Amino acid sequence: MTEGHPMAPSYGFLSTHPPTQCGLATFNSALVAYLTVDAEPGCVVRVVARHDDHTPGPGVVHTWSARSVAGWRAAASALNGFDVAIIQHEYGIYPGPDGQDILPLVRRLTVPSIVILHTVLASPTARQRSLLEQIVAVASAVVTMTATARDRLLVGYAVDPTKVNVIPHGAVNRAGTPVVPHLRPHLLTWGLLGPGKGIEWALRAVARLQDLDPAPTYTVAGRTHPRVLELHGDAYRAGLYSLGAELGIATAVRYDPIYRDENSLGALIRSADVVVLPYDSREQVTSGVLIEAVAAGVPVVATRFPHAVEVLTDGPGLLVPHKDPAALAAAVRRILTEVDLAASLAARTRALAPTVHWATVAERYESLARRLLMARSPAAVPAAV
Repeated sequence: MTEGHPMAPSYGFLSTHPPTQCGLATFNSALVAYLTVDAEPGCVVRVVARHDDHTPGPGVVHTWSARSVAGWRAAASALNGFDVAIIQHEYGIYPGPDGQDILPLVRRLTVPSIVILHTVLASPTARQRSLLEQIVAVASAVVTMTATARDRLLVGYAVDPTKVNVIPHGAVNRAGTPVVPHLRPHLLTWGLLGPGKGIEWALRAVARLQDLDPAPTYTVAGRTHPRVLELHGDAYRAGLYSLGAELGIATAVRYDPIYRDENSLGALIRSADVVVLPYDSREQVTSGVLIEAVAAGVPVVATRFPHAVEVLTDGPGLLVPHKDPAALAAAVRRILTEVDLAASLAARTRALAPTVHWATVAERYESLARRLLMARSPAAVPAAV
């Protein structure tokens, strides 16, 4: 246990991490902040790709570069210096095909490990299925952030169900963030930008709403995803600009290509009348943006990706088919024009929001970590490979 905190486990975290800008890095940074005590030293083993800034930030105790051969060995050694290792898993962030170098790392750990699964594919390749099954087999516990992901894992993969835990994605408690008044209805989508976000469908929906008085504005907030930028430049964003001009809504759409801190992001979210999630994906079992919007009490209109179906069905938002701007526009129109609908949707968050605040989510991770430590015996410590 951490010196000076005999009852609190020490945690080593393996993930992408700021200054890397991606959803996993943001998630890991928040979990670190809420799960560790102020006096704890560096505890993050940061995974970096070739294009990342390799400068270690605060709290980073070791950097695992994709350029290092067998870098998993040193990364595992760093994690073994803590009581519990908490590992973010997403295909492709670790070296090797489908990020397969994570597997020997988990096998080399001599401390309990919690692997958080950000993606559970319904139709994985044979290698992806085998890799995930082996990770679950050697991990002490795994976490999915939705019941949908848990069920998909148990049905589609050969895994031990007793290892699978559901802990929701965390969200910042924005109860104290003031709502900024505005003259026109404000629609918002935020997050790293790239193909698959479905912004083109939202633009077509906004064009269908220009008959409202006043007509809504639409903010698309976020930088282009660094990997999209590296491979394709800003072609997607440029295509959105052209589409907006073609639809005659260029002045109604604001692009905000910055990476915001928590205070700035909170003010932006609370300024929205509707959060629009027009994603193309039919696989997405975890969406931090969805949970942040729900926790902030803002009505959501989303395509029927799995996490949205689980959270929004009979809940704080409306679901629409994929790639259907008419349905998207109709749902937004309902929220903006039907008396009391927005208030009714927002009221449904009151019971849900406290369960996804980061402080509550961190408590559940700590409870799981303590159970693993209590169950651990010398015989359970794996041999190093």
